[in-house]
Amino acid sequence: MTGNHQTLALLLFSAFVAVTLGITTWVSRNRHGSAEEFYAGGRLFSPMENGFAISGDYMSAASFLGVTGLISLYGYDGLLYVVGFLVAWLVVLFLIAELVRNCGRFTLADVVAARMNERPVRIAAGTSSVTVSVLYLVAQMVGAGSLVALLLGGSSEAARNWTVIGVGALMVIYVSLGGMRATTWIQIVKAVLLLSGSIALTVLVLVRFHGDVNELLRSAAERSGHGDAFLAPGLKYGGDWTARFDFISLGLALVLGTAGLPHILSRFYTVPTARAARRSVVWSIGLIGSFYLMTIVLGFGAAAIVGPEAVRGANAAGNTAVPLLALDLGGGANSAGGTVLFAVVAAIAFATILAVVAGITLASSASVAHDLYASMRRRHAKPRSEVAVARTAAVGIGVVAIALGLLARDLNVAFLVGLAFAVAASANLPVLLYSLFWRSFTTRGAVWAVYGGLVPALLLVLLSPVVSGSPDSLFPSVDFQYFPLQNPGLVSIPLGFLSGWLGTVTSAEPPDEAKHAETEVRSLTGAGAV
Repeated sequence: MTGNHQTLALLLFSAFVAVTLGITTWVSRNRHGSAEEFYAGGRLFSPMENGFAISGDYMSAASFLGVTGLISLYGYDGLLYVVGFLVAWLVVLFLIAELVRNCGRFTLADVVAARMNERPVRIAAGTSSVTVSVLYLVAQMVGAGSLVALLLGGSSEAARNWTVIGVGALMVIYVSLGGMRATTWIQIVKAVLLLSGSIALTVLVLVRFHGDVNELLRSAAERSGHGDAFLAPGLKYGGDWTARFDFISLGLALVLGTAGLPHILSRFYTVPTARAARRSVVWSIGLIGSFYLMTIVLGFGAAAIVGPEAVRGANAAGNTAVPLLALDLGGGANSAGGTVLFAVVAAIAFATILAVVAGITLASSASVAHDLYASMRRRHAKPRSEVAVARTAAVGIGVVAIALGLLARDLNVAFLVGLAFAVAASANLPVLLYSLFWRSFTTRGAVWAVYGGLVPALLLVLLSPVVSGSPDSLFPSVDFQYFPLQNPGLVSIPLGFLSGWLGTVTSAEPPDEAKHAETEVRSLTGAGAV
């Protein structure tokens, strides 16, 4: 990129960082220091505000950079990510949102522990939540590195690494100082910016093809080099039976994983009532659905206008398709319009990454302090000391996410998020659904459900082509690939549900019927909810 691109984009980056740090500082001066304030923002947000914040939390670098990149490279098969990410919200709306808001206080473990032996359940659920959050954070770090590598011409590996470190440092500052209230307002600002930028780019793509979507698709197919196969299933997931099973595995992970994401579940505690939580989800579905419809246009637009070869040339995984598309739509590399539009889109993508990492870091640090730390002490910590632990945990989580982000920098961000979704669907969703709906569920069943999904999911990823055995692996020079699928969901999700059932039926501990009845009434009516 030219010096003009770099200067303008860096100025816009700096402006967003300055605004968000200003929000964080302002909130930190007005906070009360209580656990409810730090974890849930005082439960004072309206459904519309929370809906915007949820969409800001969910529309991550995986969506804006990764999904559009996959569509530009693989056409129809990249489109499958859009379907999975959006359909998942129906599960959240109909099965999770209101019940979780009524049963819990701050974290996933609150819902499960309401009718179980708290200590083992909180340790298991807290461990799983932190693992999912770190995997999700790695994807955002990779997106940040890809973006800045493109901005600096791809020549400065040191700049890319320092960007990942800088994003990690900022997310720790946001969470440590501002807690949930600052994080929420940052996500609302980011959602507005992202939707505005996506609308502008979508309009420009459609104007380029005179509003003719058929012409857009034909041009994308011709430019792709695959012809009509670009618009049909099978380019990425239809080569053989392994690829087809990989597609089924990915679909299961995307559709079921959202309901188990800790940073999404924690957003339901920021509104005053269960009805408000449900209305928040309706708002978020409308916003997220509109955004994903636009990513389809942007993905095929990048294929038709930029071309898959140019996209791969800038980033092999396709993470830079949208900034390259903006550059072309604005008039090209040396034009004023191209410079401005590229810089604006790069700044929006960077804002997206910062907002999402703040939300994930807050959810994972809450799990460390509210679940793991409190359980290890064998009694509940005082709220103020628990908040102090959460702030310290944010630093540790940031360090781990930075290290893994540097390691996984050449993988597609949407693909990395698919792995996080698979772990969430394997470990968190079974224990959540069993706790809410199964009268006979026991403590052993809960612990087995979490570890029975978490351990196989992580083990299968380690033994998959993601880590070794292929040129695109994290460690291409070694080969300990024994599991053929890239996404473990097809195996690990059923194992999570099976383990929960097996642990319950083999448990000597009788289920607590009274606590289940209390939880059921509370989840459905809100009586006794915090």
